[in-house]
Amino acid sequence: MAQAHWGCCPWLVLLCASVWSYPNPGFLGREDVRNCSTNPPHLPVTAVNTTLRLAALRQQIQNWNLSAYIIPDTDAHMSEYISKHDERRAWISGFTGTTGTAVVTLGKAAVWTDSRYWTQAERQMDCNWELHREADAVSVATWILTEIPAGGRVGFDPFLFSVDSWEDYDRTFQDSNRHLVSITDNLVDLAWGSERPPVLSPPIYALPEAFTGSTWREKVSVIRSYMQNHTMAPTGLLLSALDETAWLFNLRSSDIPYNPFFYSYTLLTNCSIRLFVNKSRFSPETLQYLNTNCTGPLCVQLEDYSQVRDSVQAYASGNVKIWIGLSYTTYGLYEVIPKEKLVKSSYSPVMEIKAVKNSKEQALLKASHVRDAVAVIRYLVWLEKNVPLGTVDEFSGAELLNEFRSKEDFSSGPSFETISASGLNAALAHYSPTKELHRKLSSDEMYLVDSGGQYWDGTTDITRTVHWGTPTAFQKEAYTRVLMGSIDLSRLVFPAFTSGRIMDAFARRALWEVGLNYGHGTGHGIGNFLCVHEWPVGFQYNNIAMVKGMFTSIEPGYYQDGEFGIRLEDVALVVEAKTKMNK
Repeated sequence: MAQAHWGCCPWLVLLCASVWSYPNPGFLGREDVRNCSTNPPHLPVTAVNTTLRLAALRQQIQNWNLSAYIIPDTDAHMSEYISKHDERRAWISGFTGTTGTAVVTLGKAAVWTDSRYWTQAERQMDCNWELHREADAVSVATWILTEIPAGGRVGFDPFLFSVDSWEDYDRTFQDSNRHLVSITDNLVDLAWGSERPPVLSPPIYALPEAFTGSTWREKVSVIRSYMQNHTMAPTGLLLSALDETAWLFNLRSSDIPYNPFFYSYTLLTNCSIRLFVNKSRFSPETLQYLNTNCTGPLCVQLEDYSQVRDSVQAYASGNVKIWIGLSYTTYGLYEVIPKEKLVKSSYSPVMEIKAVKNSKEQALLKASHVRDAVAVIRYLVWLEKNVPLGTVDEFSGAELLNEFRSKEDFSSGPSFETISASGLNAALAHYSPTKELHRKLSSDEMYLVDSGGQYWDGTTDITRTVHWGTPTAFQKEAYTRVLMGSIDLSRLVFPAFTSGRIMDAFARRALWEVGLNYGHGTGHGIGNFLCVHEWPVGFQYNNIAMVKGMFTSIEPGYYQDGEFGIRLEDVALVVEAKTKMNK
């Protein structure tokens, strides 16, 4: 599934330039579909009226003596997919895309998001909201500086800011006479009130050993050896991302959509294991599995989820050093640890170890993809027979594909909301149909389906683009060049520990040659019944270097705004190459 924004820039050529007559890439600019200058405003039927919601939030902003309030798109674990309970930015703005930040002042409201979601945001937001076509924290902070007066106070929930995000804002605000104010009471929650969906609490269960690469005790021992060999000798490791704890203990649940996780933190020390979680969700068998009835170095001590901040602060008062991964640790925990007691890295050792699959994990992930391919092939064959009859729409197609997957062994639901997009809808990289809003599939249009499944042995993600009629010459060339990019990157031989961002150009070269491009990342890691977008593997600047044993998607594309979209995606395994020079 396509990720992240790839910025627009002028075309450059190394040797000589040739004139090209292709349409401009679809993501290079467009007008807002909303018309807010008329009275009443002309809005899409999908726009959400947020007037009362904003009034309730602004009352809270005034109560706290603030000039502005920042609302990120995540939860307290920096999760990509979040529960209804945590969809604060979606509730306040109406915009439901997975990426975007909202800011509300006493007089204005604005959302920042990347090119995948521009049209979706325009269709969902009313005229209370400005749309800014950037997604970085610096752009948000710069706008705030122009909108609030000197001496203004900008509120934020520290549990919704990663350390990296907080530092970006803090750096931009320096010497501005505007002040960031950490407030652990979330103001959107207070405005939302009793209408806010409750927290789900399904059982937490242990995966059968047949579906795990190592036991949790083996993983704990490996992580402790990383701690002991670290030059700064950390005494504790704090894990905040939900997939870190799920992977470490081979535990799963279903607190958030599409990901088999449960709300939790882990504090692993040289002599203890502390798991912060809702204790009532464990069966007696799972409690026994975790050795919760003892206090030794391989016994898991359960503590209440809500106590993690106080417990970390208490642990940090001793003679300790705490290792954190900056990308997933929130400022809400970071701010209670003295800076001299921190050991910092971009990602925790759990993230980096988890990214490299052992031989059993590789076999499990491959097996899940084989079964998943059966479901996708069944769907494509069914489409070929039924689309010409005019009876298939985007939504019913997506539902049928989910049904095909559910019949495969070890299925545990989809790994993300299926992108089933016909014609101009496929130009939106992350469009998904609904029961109320969808298009019919037609033999005269291209159709893009990006989907995936969760299985006990692996997570899958695959995209195919098809046409059952006669595509135009431009569509044929664009498709061919996307395919060329997929082949070029899939066949690439490179030195071990090469950064993915260096390889990214191989997937784009064929498109670049004729002045085309795409506005999302080229690929991402994938987990063993974990995240469909498993960081830190991928082809972006903040991904770690590639080594054998990593799985990554390869998914170049092209999107012609208002007409069609093309994306081809497969998951590839990094293996050791046999080269001529035997290097």
